Amino acid sequence: MKKILRNFPRLLLLFLLPLLASCGREPVYQSQSYMFGTLVDVTIYGESEARARELSAHVQRQFQHLHDALHAWQPGSELDRLNQAFAAGESAPVSPELAAMLADATRLSERSDGLFNPAVGHLIQVWGFQSDEFKPIKPDPQEIKKWVAANPQLRDIIIADGVARSSNPAVRLDLGGYAKGWALDDAARYLREQHVAGALVNIGGNIIAVGTRGDRPWRVGIQHPRGAGAVASLDLPDGWAIGTSGDYQRYFERDGQRYCHVIDPRSGEPTRGVQAVSILVPAAANAGTLSDAASKPIFIDHEHWREAARNMGMEYVMLIDAHGKIHLTAAMRQRLKLTDEHTQPDVVP
Repeated sequence: MKKILRNFPRLLLLFLLPLLASCGREPVYQSQSYMFGTLVDVTIYGESEARARELSAHVQRQFQHLHDALHAWQPGSELDRLNQAFAAGESAPVSPELAAMLADATRLSERSDGLFNPAVGHLIQVWGFQSDEFKPIKPDPQEIKKWVAANPQLRDIIIADGVARSSNPAVRLDLGGYAKGWALDDAARYLREQHVAGALVNIGGNIIAVGTRGDRPWRVGIQHPRGAGAVASLDLPDGWAIGTSGDYQRYFERDGQRYCHVIDPRSGEPTRGVQAVSILVPAAANAGTLSDAASKPIFIDHEHWREAARNMGMEYVMLIDAHGKIHLTAAMRQRLKLTDEHTQPDVVP
């Protein structure tokens, strides 16, 4: 039996859902768009409709800029031009923004012992995830072995004087597990510069809070990986971010098996044996970025998830294993409320 998941907005289940009560007369403005391969929602509280619309439009334009520049398979994008140069053993100009992203992503990759690895774009492509539609495919095992053996790493990229090159032609960048978080931090900085008292920015389930919703904090729910509702909810304080890596949004099924888009660079195979990992990141200049990138190595190395979380500096973690069992760090247990109050999670220090 084959199942195809088309990545259309009407079919998306967000990794995390803002729990927005009925707005009533509250000054809440929301705008939505579709970028980064997912649904984007910007909610602004406490501003006039005209100003909120202007602020939201600016954020959405910046998201569109990043989407266009960092598209991994769109011909002509900055990332595509860079990948073409790397494959040919040539150099190419790199914008200051992308250079900063690559430097930061390299640090995170090293911290994760290479489990977070945006350089494995060839493997992502082989599995069919560099596409707007995911079809059940069976890659050639030899091709997978070839790209794993090539061992592309972000540290292979050398950037100097605005020009980038790679010492390894197997490097193919795909920032799908990083760009959403970077965009969140960029949006939060802008909204704070504009003295916005309250905003919630959600890119496909990676969410960052700016200020509060009036006299109360923003509250979000964590999507159940196998259900239609939230498995848990929690308050998201000012500057905090939350993100989830899961096997339930970008995936296909073949012969009764689920293949998700999170590739284990050690095997070249989609990660299996875990449904979702959610992390809560305290306020920091890069909280949004961490909410996107830091969940990946925990998801991939789920059998040693607590150690992987420590390596990434993550204190607040929830993991849902292949059987639906919930595992929590003690710190995360104190922060969230499980929807099913009869659930008995496994709590670890």
